Amino acid sequence: MTVNDEASYEVYCLADRLFYDQPSRHAGENTDFAVTARTTPQDWAHEPSDTWMYYAPHGAVVPTQGWKIHVSSRLADAERVLDTVWDFCMKNRIPFKFLRSRNVAVVFNAKSAFRGSSGKLVTIYPFSDAQFEAVLAELDDLLRGVAGPYILSDLRYSDGPLYVRYGGFTERFCVSDNGERVLAIEDAEGVLVPDVRGPTFALPPWISLPSFLEPHFAARAAVTTTDLPYTIESAMQFSNGGGVYLGRENRSGDRVVLKEGRPYAGLDVTGRDAVTRIGHEREMLTRLAGLDVVPAVLGYFELGGHHFLVEEFVDGNPLQRLLVHRYPLTHPDPGPAELAEYVEWALGILAKVSAAVDALHGRGVVFGDLHPENILVTADGRLVLIDFEVATLVADEARSSLAHPAFSAPADRAGIEVDRYALACMCLGMFAPQATITTRFDSGKARQIAAYAAEVFPLPPGALDDAVRTIEGSAPAPSRMSGLPLPGVSTWDEVRTALRTAILASATPDRDDRLFPGDIAQFSPGGGISLAHGASGVLYALAATGAGSFPEHEDWLRKHALTPAEGITTGFYNGLHGVAYALAELGHRPDALRIVERCLAMPVDATELGLHGGLAGIGLNLLHFRDELGIEPALTVVDRVAERLGGVTDVPEISGGDHPRAGLMFGSAGPALLFLHAYEQTGDQGLLDRAEIALRQDLRRCVRAEDGTAQVDQGWRTLPYLDEGSAGIALVLQRYLHHRPDDQLAEMLTGLRAVTRSSYYVQPGLYTGRAGMLLAAEPSAVDTLVRGLSWHAVPCADGLAFPGDQLLRLSMDFATGTAGVLFALGSVLHGEPVRLPFLADPKNPDATGHSSSNEHLKEV
Repeated sequence: MTVNDEASYEVYCLADRLFYDQPSRHAGENTDFAVTARTTPQDWAHEPSDTWMYYAPHGAVVPTQGWKIHVSSRLADAERVLDTVWDFCMKNRIPFKFLRSRNVAVVFNAKSAFRGSSGKLVTIYPFSDAQFEAVLAELDDLLRGVAGPYILSDLRYSDGPLYVRYGGFTERFCVSDNGERVLAIEDAEGVLVPDVRGPTFALPPWISLPSFLEPHFAARAAVTTTDLPYTIESAMQFSNGGGVYLGRENRSGDRVVLKEGRPYAGLDVTGRDAVTRIGHEREMLTRLAGLDVVPAVLGYFELGGHHFLVEEFVDGNPLQRLLVHRYPLTHPDPGPAELAEYVEWALGILAKVSAAVDALHGRGVVFGDLHPENILVTADGRLVLIDFEVATLVADEARSSLAHPAFSAPADRAGIEVDRYALACMCLGMFAPQATITTRFDSGKARQIAAYAAEVFPLPPGALDDAVRTIEGSAPAPSRMSGLPLPGVSTWDEVRTALRTAILASATPDRDDRLFPGDIAQFSPGGGISLAHGASGVLYALAATGAGSFPEHEDWLRKHALTPAEGITTGFYNGLHGVAYALAELGHRPDALRIVERCLAMPVDATELGLHGGLAGIGLNLLHFRDELGIEPALTVVDRVAERLGGVTDVPEISGGDHPRAGLMFGSAGPALLFLHAYEQTGDQGLLDRAEIALRQDLRRCVRAEDGTAQVDQGWRTLPYLDEGSAGIALVLQRYLHHRPDDQLAEMLTGLRAVTRSSYYVQPGLYTGRAGMLLAAEPSAVDTLVRGLSWHAVPCADGLAFPGDQLLRLSMDFATGTAGVLFALGSVLHGEPVRLPFLADPKNPDATGHSSSNEHLKEV
């Protein structure tokens, strides 16, 4: 099973309330399509996954690439489509796959789904161009009358539900120009190149459009905006439901906003599509006409089946953008005046939001999706609520079908109480952004968040009391999370025990796909045993921090590591090399060596360079096992990395230029770490030169902020984190400076480490959250970082656990969840402080770190 890159985290929220899991394990109503229960013919192969059902005749030689056919369908037609395709493909012995359930189909076609490929219910793989044409002609007739969303990545065939695209049939990979491992197809010379899948139809340069498709291509180009009374100037945003465009009314020249609804696309949980919601928004705004807190309706039209609502242009910024810009805790050491100024601004905004919501209720409307992205604030102070697609009537006492998870009311709230709950979350969220999402796991978190906010900000007494009461409801349960600095604990032993208890309680040794719940990446081939997201990372963190060894779970890991899933990679954090490292650390070195030898026999041609899953991590692990393997295998990898990395100004590099990533896990810092270790083993000064080149590639991606921090600039955001931000680069740069002091680079290191003095991080995890900051923290920042972990800690099975990436579910894994938090705390609290693999002190490689105590866990 592969985690499809078209899937979203929401797919993996269907099966379990606490943890990400495969949607096929949903314990509630079975929403699988009826065709999934059909008996597969004996001469056919069938492979089910969490999202797709694959079928192919035995012995069939399926092309590696070619023209594929996609069938789109609205939910009402899905069963008919699947029955028809099953019968047709079985009769003609053509491989195919389809989405397995209604739930998966809704999520894959939801408003937040990947818009390029959304709408695909079925994929068919013809054996030849001749069969490709014949299948289209026959299915077009058989599926006449079926309706479905337009598949934006494809060319539509005729006016029915069939779409086509040239691409890969089987999974092959290459390294793209920007250094990432991506799905690939062969070009005209037989060279693997990226299989580009975007939101518009595009042919590979060496492929010609078949002549029978030319009329369909012409029909696609025939729909234009030329005759509209509006001129579209730019796209403001896109979702799977359609775009939001900035334009002008041709006669008056006034600026307007055009909001698009794609038919049958952008589904909500009730199955309503974007067109239905656009029409509903028009009705709600018409009812609210005249209120200054909503945009005016200016028009409505249809073009090419898509519906457009024309609204007043409000020249303002989303409140979320203003919040990010103004929030003082994202900067090191904010002063009293800065905190007081923010409090005055935030409370003023909240008063305006409350008045706006009251005005809606006075007109009989419940907004239903209140959060900072749906609030515009103009330069002159006007506040406007936008996006009324899921608004309801007060009299209906209903709940909205879409809502931001951090502001979504629990099931016992309806009608205006939905807005009151979201407003309460906003009150807390203005001082602890996104932290309110943890109240879905424990309503008592609201009181803790409010207490922390009142401690940090100069808030008026009781300013957040009403918000807390609203979130807790009429019968609040006392939370076990009220103590600080970490909830309910005051010593390292207590913290470690609490985290270990939750981790062990979550174990599922009866399953083969995973032992501990974690990120959705654990459902990729081998992800359930990997260091980043699988069992090896969890067991490694437990052992390294003195939380214990667990032979039964280690046996599970050994069994699944020695007979790994097909398609597993050789990478360090995402594949077999990391599993081998962990097994050796757990005392199973013979097993580890067997796995490393298996890795040496596997191809690595399509492997990127980074530490997480690339050649840098592989080379470092080979150096780690040099006593048994010798140093030559590792130096061979070092040479390959050096060749591909390039020089200071060379094009072939993995950070800088067009590459969006930098840092320890995905940028040039990983190769720099490899070069440093190779230098430490060989004394070759040229390797130290290479390490400097690699580090400078990453440093070119960094920008200095007014607050003195240096962060990785991705163009649309800056990152301080361990995986592809400042903290990870700092760890490697610090090691480099031990070997070759440099005043300029030392000054840059100061800026990189300064990011650890911030008081706020959106997520708690090791890779992209607060925990990772501890590994590079300045000493003065450690106490604040440790105490700040309480923002996200929640009770779980008589212990403590942490949400994973996206904060929608708890995670126990190393990269995103509780095991990673445990490991990070062990870097500052454990008697022998731990360090990430290959990042021990170069002055004392056998030591794990510096001495510490429980000073950071004393009660406040």
